[in-house]
Formats: sequence, structure tokens, C-alpha cells
Amino acid sequence: MATVLEKTHVFPSTVSSDSFTNFSLPLTFCDTLWFKFPPVERLFFYSLPQPKPTFLISTLPKLKHSLSLTLLHFLPLAGNLTWPPDSPKPTILYTPNDGVPLTVAASDADFDLISGDHVRQALLLHPFVPKLNITETGASAIALQITLFPDRGFCIGATCHHAVLDGKSSTMFMKSWAHFCRSETPVLPPELTPFYDRSFIKDPNGVVMSNLNLWLGLTGTSNPKDDPNLFQFFPFQDVSSDSVRGTFELTRADIAKLREKVLSTWEKRQPTGTESVKPPYLTSFVLTLSHMLVCFLKTREEDKDDHEIKRKITFGFTADLRSRLRPPVPENYFGNCVGFLVDSEDKRGVLKEEEPLAAMAGKVGELMKELVEKDVLESATETQRKLSTLLSEGTVIVGVAGSPRLGVYGVDFGWGQPKKVEVVSIDRTEAFSMAESRDGSGGIEIGIVLKKRQMDVFSSLFLTGLQIHHHV
Repeated sequence: MATVLEKTHVFPSTVSSDSFTNFSLPLTFCDTLWFKFPPVERLFFYSLPQPKPTFLISTLPKLKHSLSLTLLHFLPLAGNLTWPPDSPKPTILYTPNDGVPLTVAASDADFDLISGDHVRQALLLHPFVPKLNITETGASAIALQITLFPDRGFCIGATCHHAVLDGKSSTMFMKSWAHFCRSETPVLPPELTPFYDRSFIKDPNGVVMSNLNLWLGLTGTSNPKDDPNLFQFFPFQDVSSDSVRGTFELTRADIAKLREKVLSTWEKRQPTGTESVKPPYLTSFVLTLSHMLVCFLKTREEDKDDHEIKRKITFGFTADLRSRLRPPVPENYFGNCVGFLVDSEDKRGVLKEEEPLAAMAGKVGELMKELVEKDVLESATETQRKLSTLLSEGTVIVGVAGSPRLGVYGVDFGWGQPKKVEVVSIDRTEAFSMAESRDGSGGIEIGIVLKKRQMDVFSSLFLTGLQIHHHV
């Protein structure tokens, strides 16, 4: 479906001597949490009705040149994740002559089908996703692919090693690349200039090594520096031919309906004569995740052919810690600065509640409360303990990839905002993707991958769950 035209590396620009100097970053506990987690794969689709010769002669060189300028500011992305023999923990290392692997391809696939919102086969997107270079001694931080759909548009595929950077940092990189391509100025604005000082993230409890030992234990690694598979990722589920991808949207009005349903249930439960107190943390994120989880659980429950129906199911999500650390970390910090919050209880029992949405919103809200009230390091230690148990038990952990706060639809290379942004990797990791509504209306766009038979049920539940039934 995609014909490779070129495989190359793009190197940091030589306009500064910085590209001729080694640059290393030690991993923090926020990084090692994701050491063997599968990479995040994201596709940015752009409408651009250019014939192939014009794209290759004009647009592609512009993308390459601006990428080179960007890498001068993001040297770690041109480097590799490695574990030096004399180091107690892995390091991100850039050395001169390191570059980002770039694949250039062309496809005659239906651009509107590939970049649409309708349900389609999950495997259709895989040819446009680049693979990280993995060896016995290291792994590339990022891999990129530019795929042309002649006379229709192109897409940029970015595969990011999660131990190197989080969603906020990867989006900052993409926006920086787009900035250089669009404006051709040699200077990045402050909000896009990466901050690399890792001394802000303390680790008095040794969580860095605890996280590493969790992954090494799960993969049976006793001596990591002698393990040829050290940098291979933890195996998650395979993507089958009957897996399909769907896009759903909750408008601000939809989210208001969900909030009304939860509040109505809450008020009915209040003892007569007492003052009604609103449940905390009924944010758009909490309501969206709660609605998706209830629909997902009901779908799995109704699927009689689901051979994994007996597995425990719970949920988790990441939270930005930049403003929560003491002292706080600048918003433009590069790397991982997220915590992972996970519920350790089987959530299938929520469906037995009279109002599952309200019950689930309460569970998600409890995790949000933990984020606000608990010390970051204490929470990180507890998460590591929970994950060790859940992963060894084979529990399904439904996660969230992305966030409406990232602003992925603001990645404009000069040809307008993306037609569509997809997180491809959710088809292996039991996650929903979330982004802001592309029309700027304040809604939330959600992606999900299910079996075809399940998607039909899920779609129906998603819509009926937005209906409000007023009881007289």
C-alpha cells in the first residue's frame, strides 16, 4: 500500500557547533516507567493536492531542511537510548553523525478512506508508520516517515520511544518542526524551546531503578547489560485483520449532558433535607473517560465470542507533573514528566450499579483526587507496585493515549491544520486516544480500536449513553 522511495537519515543542522558535540541526558523515574512500553505511533494527515514531481522537488526538501533545523534544538531525538557499561542506568546519548531515520514513501491508497472518521480496518494505517531502529546496544529515540498521496495530500508518521519523551514533548517537537517549515525563521519561540535540566526531578526513593527492575522482571532479564533483547519492547496484543478503528466525538453539549446525568444521579442519592454537594473532578476529561469506559465494558460483556471476557479489566491514565513537582518544572521541559495513575480494582462490577456512568465518574474522580492530594514520589512508588501486580496477573489496563491539551491539530507546516491525527499504537495497547476537536469548538475527539462485531455495539452504546431520561 506504500512504496518506499527513499530511506535516509536527517542530521541536525551544522549552522551551530552544537551539532558537533556529544549530548547526553540521564533517565528520570518518569522515563524509566516507560522503558519497555511499546512506542507511541502518531500520524498527521494533510490535504495538499500536489502531483508527485512537485511534492518531491518542492515540498519534500522544505520538510527535510526544516527538520534539520529543528533537530539542532532537539539533539536527543537524533540520538539513541543506550545503557553504557559504566552507567548504573540507561541514558539518551547524541553523538556527532547521529541522525533521525526518515522514510519517504508514496501510496495510491484512498486518502479520504485512510484519513477519515468512519470505521475501517485498523491494519490500513500500518504501512505509514515507521519503525524504531532497535539493536542489542540501543534504540533510536524517534523514527519518521513522510508518505505522499499524489494529488490528494501527505501524512507524517512519527514513532516515539516513550522512555525518551512524553506526549507534550513530542507535540512540542512537531510544532517546532512545523514552525521552522512555515516561517523559515532561525529562532524558536520560548514555549517551543526545549528545557533539558533534569536536576528538577529528584529521586530519593530510588524509583528509577524500581521501574527498570519491574520491566526487567516481567521479561525475565537478570543481567540487563548481557541481554541481547534489552531494548526490545514488552509484547502487547497483536493486531488482527478483524480489528477496526473508529473515531467518535463528544461536543461541549454532549459533555454537558453527561455532567447533568452524573449530577442528577448524585442528587438522587443525597439524603432528604441535606445540602447537595457536587462531586469533585467532573471535568471534561473525567466525563469523557467515564463514558468511554462504560461503553467499552458493556461491549465486552455483550460479546459472547470474547475469549478474554474472564480477564480483569481496569483503567489508568497519565497526568502531567510539570506544575505538580516542587519546585515546578517549566512547561517546555523535554522528556517524560508524567505520572501514571492506575486503579487496581476490577471495574466490570461497575455495570451492576443502577447508574454505571455516575459510578465510573466517581472511580475516575478518586484517581484525580489522588493526583492532587498525594506526594508525587509517593504516588510513583504506589503506581510501580500496582503495575507489578496487574501486569503479572494479565489484567487488561485500558489507558488513554494523548490529551485534548496537547493541541495536535495546531501542528501546521504551512498548508493548514491536519485533516486528521491518529494514534495508531492504540490498536496494540488497549487504549483510547484523545485529542481536541479539530474545529476548535471545545469538544473532544476519541479514537478506539475493537473487533468489527464489537464496534457496532460500541457505536450504539456511545450514542444511547448521551440520551437523558428525565424521571417524573
